[in-house]
Amino acid sequence: MKIRGAVLEEIGRPRPYAASAPISIAELDLEEPRADEILVRIEAAGLCHSDLSVVDGNRVRPVPMLLGHEAAGRIAALGDGVDDLTIGQRVVMTFLPRCGECEGCATEGKIPCAAGSKANNEGTLLGGGSRLRRGDDLVRHHLGVSAFATHAVVSRRSVVPVGDDVPADVAAVLGCAVVTGGGAVLNEAGPVQGRAVMVIGLGGVGMAAILTAVSRGAGEVIGVDSVPEKLEVARELGATSVYTPAELEESGLRAPIVIEAVGSVRAFESAVRATAPGGKTITVGLPSPDALSSISPLALVAESRTISGSYLGSAVPSRDIPIYEELWRSGKLPVEKLISSRIALDDINRGMDELADGNAIRQIISFD
Repeated sequence: MKIRGAVLEEIGRPRPYAASAPISIAELDLEEPRADEILVRIEAAGLCHSDLSVVDGNRVRPVPMLLGHEAAGRIAALGDGVDDLTIGQRVVMTFLPRCGECEGCATEGKIPCAAGSKANNEGTLLGGGSRLRRGDDLVRHHLGVSAFATHAVVSRRSVVPVGDDVPADVAAVLGCAVVTGGGAVLNEAGPVQGRAVMVIGLGGVGMAAILTAVSRGAGEVIGVDSVPEKLEVARELGATSVYTPAELEESGLRAPIVIEAVGSVRAFESAVRATAPGGKTITVGLPSPDALSSISPLALVAESRTISGSYLGSAVPSRDIPIYEELWRSGKLPVEKLISSRIALDDINRGMDELADGNAIRQIISFD
């Protein structure tokens, strides 16, 4: 079938992207779903730093690549062997399919799936190969999803069904921002009720961590970001106090749980310094692969502190997304408040500029 989608043509073009246009809107051919795959009509997709990291070259992936990994849509067709979903059902896309058989899958989310990670790195689906073509040329998949398009073929293991009452834009944000930021709280922090939680970096992932910490009864919830408007949003979401990075350093404030959601060495080191004795630093940001940090091992030993990495919020999406769905339904997780703007697919290069400038929490592309 013919689809319309956003294809990254070249990695590392200069900013502003609105001028250099690394992403083009193209007509592509999409194959029908194979066994254990489904065709999804995309309803909403969010712009995330994991998309930007491919555009700017921090995550080198094969191109041309159809971007987009945080999305929701309706099932339009089922491949052979998919008998637990129905046509028309709304699903959340997840960007790391889990094969269910490797050592990583046996860790209940702590370690990524080996097969899913390999497919993501190669720009293929979990079942192997690409279902996308532009003329005679193959186009790669982004994180097994490629959701910046009218339709996507994905592995059955790349979706989680949700209720019809969950709006498409909310469902989309559940699949990446919430499962990553929320998972840092839900799966890595340990019990947070009555304890202080600090979140450094208030994009979509960091704001989701704020929301989840509030929903789980954290004592003090502290937001840190350099953008004043984001600090105000964090307060609206339930943060009890907010700081710029400079104010945090000057205050000397420390917390038993500190979540770093920026993806920079400076933010990571700030998070480590801000972790109280006996506390835990959880890092979910994705810095450049060659970025190195300098921290004091003595401080970790003397103060009995730990540092934990958390990819995709250490989540098993099929287990965790229903939890967030119920928290949203009960009013405890107002995910819609994370949506800062809605844009057209044709404005995606400008949207990447907004993301790179730190101005956006979550921009949503709507296809309906």
